[in-house]
Amino acid sequence: MITWPGQRSGHATVTSATYHAASELSVADRAPTPAAAITPALPAHCRLVGRIAPVDPKADPIQFQVNLPLAWNGRSVQFGGGGFNGVLISGLALVPGARYDAAAPLAQGYVTVGTDSGHQNRPGVSPMAFAANEEMLLNFAYQAYPKVRNVSAELMKRAYGRAPEYLYFVGSSEGGREGLTMAQRYPAAFNGIFARVPVIQWTGLMYSFVRNGVALSGDGWLAPAQVKLVHDAVLAACDAADGVADRIVSNTEACRATFDPGSLQCPGAGAAAVQGGANCLSPAQVRAVRTLRSPLRFPFALANGLIEYPGWGIGGEDTPAPGGPTGGWRAWWSGNTAPTTPPSAGNATQWVYGSGAAQHFFARDPNADPRRVTPEQFAEWTKVISSIMDSTSPDLGGFAARGHKLIVLEYMSDYAQSPYAGLQYGDAVKRHMGAGAAAQFMRVYAAPGVDHVGTGAPALVDMLRALSTWVERQEAPINLVLAEQDVKPPFTVRRTRPLCEWPKWTRYKGGDANQAASFECVN
Repeated sequence: MITWPGQRSGHATVTSATYHAASELSVADRAPTPAAAITPALPAHCRLVGRIAPVDPKADPIQFQVNLPLAWNGRSVQFGGGGFNGVLISGLALVPGARYDAAAPLAQGYVTVGTDSGHQNRPGVSPMAFAANEEMLLNFAYQAYPKVRNVSAELMKRAYGRAPEYLYFVGSSEGGREGLTMAQRYPAAFNGIFARVPVIQWTGLMYSFVRNGVALSGDGWLAPAQVKLVHDAVLAACDAADGVADRIVSNTEACRATFDPGSLQCPGAGAAAVQGGANCLSPAQVRAVRTLRSPLRFPFALANGLIEYPGWGIGGEDTPAPGGPTGGWRAWWSGNTAPTTPPSAGNATQWVYGSGAAQHFFARDPNADPRRVTPEQFAEWTKVISSIMDSTSPDLGGFAARGHKLIVLEYMSDYAQSPYAGLQYGDAVKRHMGAGAAAQFMRVYAAPGVDHVGTGAPALVDMLRALSTWVERQEAPINLVLAEQDVKPPFTVRRTRPLCEWPKWTRYKGGDANQAASFECVN
């Protein structure tokens, strides 16, 4: 077993090796996300499943899967996880954010790799309970991914008789955090990394989840009709500001500066003014919206000197989610019922995740009331968690010096995590290393109107091709185009938009509003 300096690990064992014949594309009727509904066509391959033994006998092993195509292109793609992990990532899916009709990396000849990050979810047990074990916590934070990378590289040598030429890492959400973690902590590990909507300021995000949930409690909760009310008001105020009314807020910065949720507050002092109504918001609801869009300041510095988590953006509040009942605020922030303690089925993901993190990561007490878990109360342990979980170091000198490349993609209507966390990180790297030096190895993109899972506006692009071309041919990405597609074959493209580097945004210049050529990226 090969480990990086400072790591400890048990031996790696392949527990099963099975041959799988080529298979055809299939699409499910429903799935948690649109992309998850698609099982792409796969080539004939050998599927290796195994585990890396823990050092602590009370810890779970790190499970991994390595898929070896019969026709190998000399490269590999390691997939990141999602949420709190605990489920083995197969590596058989599309790259995050890829077009639905794209070929999976395995079908392109890549070896593909996945892991559960060193703990397994169990029925009736909180998916955050693993944090009580130090080894499992460290594996989830950063240690599991390079361990699995090294095991997969050794298996490639044994299977093909040669080492991989290029290794890539792709991940979304938690997987995006993992990708940035690799660039910062293990700069030699991967030649190219794609991080989509990364939960990079993890500690600030989890405390923000709790704060946002508390703001929604009682009279602050917004019912689905009121979520739609805000969404429609934002579109009325900002949609056409880019030159065309297409239900996408393209210039999010201008809209955040000009749209005031207080304009929706109920007049007078009647019942509607206290509880809100179908056509207006109560003062408590206005405060909740303002809380969501405000930064959370900490009374002390987190890792790398950060003292606040940014507020959320604007637009897409009532985004529908194909394959699921809701997107936007209802999926991530407000839910279908007000936050409860403990969380209930109708609660939004922010409250569910924030409550669990407050109990298991910060208070280290599964019975703690998450509403009373504060940074002040758990200051020292909060700093420890930040030091291992937050992927915020702007020093990517070791990564850049090796010629490695990084692409970050944020969705501006993401309410699972604030897109400004990743955008501000890109700005921090430019300040630390210089804008010219950063441009040699990093791109940071922002897609307006898109929800966390890639719905609401054009969001799909072949980022693996853009990344590998940059790494292997030194051709930086230019003129990338986002597509919005049906989730059923033939995956009809409904509309396209140019993908702009932050802080540029898309402005309509005339022509067919469903075509990217009708838009330009402007400062």
